[in-house]
Amino acid sequence: MNVRGNKFVSFESDKSLTERYADAIFPRKVRTSLASVMESVQRGVEMGSQRVKSFRKPMNVTSPRNKSEKDSGSSKKILDPQGSFLEIWNKIFLLACIIALALDPLFFYTPVVVNDGTQKCLNLNKRLANIACVLRTLIDAFYIIHMIFQFRTGFIAAPSGVFGRGDLIVDPWAIAKRYFFTYCIIDVLSILPLPQLVILLGPSLKDQPVAFLTKESLRYIIFCQYVPRIVRIVPLYIEVTRTSGIITETAWGGAALNLFLYTLASHVLGAIWYMISVERQERCWGDVAGSYNRSLLYCTCNDSADHGLAESFRDLQKVLNTSCPLIEPDDIKNSTDFNFGIFFEALQSEIVGTRSFRKKFFYCFWWGLRNLRFVYHNLLIDY
Repeated sequence: MNVRGNKFVSFESDKSLTERYADAIFPRKVRTSLASVMESVQRGVEMGSQRVKSFRKPMNVTSPRNKSEKDSGSSKKILDPQGSFLEIWNKIFLLACIIALALDPLFFYTPVVVNDGTQKCLNLNKRLANIACVLRTLIDAFYIIHMIFQFRTGFIAAPSGVFGRGDLIVDPWAIAKRYFFTYCIIDVLSILPLPQLVILLGPSLKDQPVAFLTKESLRYIIFCQYVPRIVRIVPLYIEVTRTSGIITETAWGGAALNLFLYTLASHVLGAIWYMISVERQERCWGDVAGSYNRSLLYCTCNDSADHGLAESFRDLQKVLNTSCPLIEPDDIKNSTDFNFGIFFEALQSEIVGTRSFRKKFFYCFWWGLRNLRFVYHNLLIDY
């Protein structure tokens, strides 16, 4: 700005020489289009540089040592204890454990009381025994898979301080040691194939009748293995409800669960009632047999290759045909009459003599539903 007298004369001194030449050479519209083109080129360069950086990030060069460690880690993959896979698997395994509790009592239905007028003896339903063995083996496969997963599942260690969260342990030896001292022994006791071995190896034992050995062995094996199966299902149920809570999160879910447990208990109780009914019939015949061998109460002795054993069986049949009459417990007046107690109904209905599994199952299940609340009181009175 220059001062001439009292007037101010302004001129464009703030423009640079380059801008003045640009004004002279390029019009204003041309300069605007050039600026927009330069801005577009600059944005393209920036986007390209960002893409190059993103491509370069995962391309890290690892040493041979790191590569070997990565390969060994992938071959020994450790499962996350709080992952979605184990959450789904625990639900599947919980269902398999519940089915196992319902399948084991099927072995109690294998003994059959034969009373057809020509002979009175005990026999074994081999077809039902084979079906029960196959079903149990399929369920035991879930236990084996679960055991494999337990050896490959990490665990969260206890926190070292008052606050904070514990560290995730992924050491295979620490995981195996922890599982071995917690539930490994219980799982092994649950899946021991003892019932299958009794059914399969029974015919190879020629010293005593197959039905006698099978019935006596299955009774103790099923009861003994039922305990670790129940012990194993309790912490699994707590874990599933803690992680998902979908089983009893609603009133209807809790009611359905209680109804299912009541139904399962009725089924187990009915199977035990059937087995003890056969035991009561065997006990009555054993008291009458006296000096006879107890194994002669089984029908297989009649077809034995030992002629002496078959002849003893026929002699015992003459004694049994006139003994052990079925008398209702309230009508017993003679002390020599055998009291069958609450098992009189099973013997009178001849449900213990039928080979139809459907009939005996539903009959015993219905008896379990009716008497679940009073069975303990009735057993105390009868015994």
